[in-house]
Amino acid sequence: MCAEALQQRVDEMFKHVFLTGPPGVGKSTLVQKACEALVSSGVGVEGFYTQEVREGGRRVGFDVVTVTGERGHLSRVRDVAGASHGRREYTVGQYVVDLPSFENLALPLFRNVGAADGGSRKVFVIDEIGKMELFSQSFIRAVRQTLDGSACTILGTIPIPKGKPLGLVEEVRSRRDVKVFTVSKENRNALLQEILVTLHECLKHTA
Repeated sequence: MCAEALQQRVDEMFKHVFLTGPPGVGKSTLVQKACEALVSSGVGVEGFYTQEVREGGRRVGFDVVTVTGERGHLSRVRDVAGASHGRREYTVGQYVVDLPSFENLALPLFRNVGAADGGSRKVFVIDEIGKMELFSQSFIRAVRQTLDGSACTILGTIPIPKGKPLGLVEEVRSRRDVKVFTVSKENRNALLQEILVTLHECLKHTA
């Protein structure tokens, strides 16, 4: 098979793009840079990022921030989170996950993108599919539906394999229609252009 035909076959196969790599390597920054470039080229972008929250130089938790700037709690360290008032408590390390806050902000984004008209080219950001987010069964269902649907191309992040495998993360990693880029400190600056080229190819098949 000639190189051109092979490239065409690869392009046709990918529908979504995910970044993986160790914590703090710059996955979210790359996603945000890619989104800025996509918006500049006329592509609609929706979805959410995860941002760390610091107080007095100390990380006290994470927030979910939508592409349009809405913000809600994802987690807080126990002494900042306060009592859970009888609700079941979901924890990752020292962090208490605020599941209602996360679901109230993130789930409507999935519903909106699923209802979008089929003619628009759209990228949906999921940063990230990690342990905290995976406490939500509704989130898991929404991600699967969006992966299988044709309403948008997902630009997402997943953690590197560590400890017990996370079911949905491994599903994403092994999907034939997902292109996974591994981000390192050495390659992160050079990856942006490659990510954008792949996303534009993906969009051709969701448009």
